[in-house]
Amino acid sequence: MAAIRVGSIIAMLLMVVVAAGSTQAQQLGLPQGAILTISTDRTFAESQFGQRVAADVEAQSAVLAAENRRIEAELIAEEKDLTERRPGMESAAFRALADAFDQKVQSTRVTQETKARALNQIADKARVEFLQVARPILEDLMRESGAGVILERSNVFLSANATDITDLAIERIDAAIGDGAGLNGAPEQ
Repeated sequence: MAAIRVGSIIAMLLMVVVAAGSTQAQQLGLPQGAILTISTDRTFAESQFGQRVAADVEAQSAVLAAENRRIEAELIAEEKDLTERRPGMESAAFRALADAFDQKVQSTRVTQETKARALNQIADKARVEFLQVARPILEDLMRESGAGVILERSNVFLSANATDITDLAIERIDAAIGDGAGLNGAPEQ
């Protein structure tokens, strides 16, 4: 009989602890439940960090696009010059110049594609860094709400919007790291 009372008392204490945690989470505006959801794409895109990265990548993309247009104009002019010179040249000499021009075009294409890939990698690396920095903040949200897991919203078939912490995560991440420009691993420009 005493064992039953002790078990009942322990069960009641656990319910009080769970209820207290639940009350604290409710006061903080956190969703209740063992499972939370988040859209990491939206969290990154709408955070100050993600917006800074997007602006940086967009600016660098504009510079690359302008460089591509300039190079294209130069190559078109060079091709036109070569075509105009062709009638007065021996075919072997023209072939050598045409082959050199073709090699230059191919080399330029590879160089510019490499620059474009490097630009994409900057964004990818920034996203990885963002998620690493955001992780402790998300863990705090999970603990505060009493949840045991945070799932990617796009992988969830059906859920109540009440489980989504995306807006709250953005707010807290912005408060903690701002645009992330001061972080040690901030992407290079």
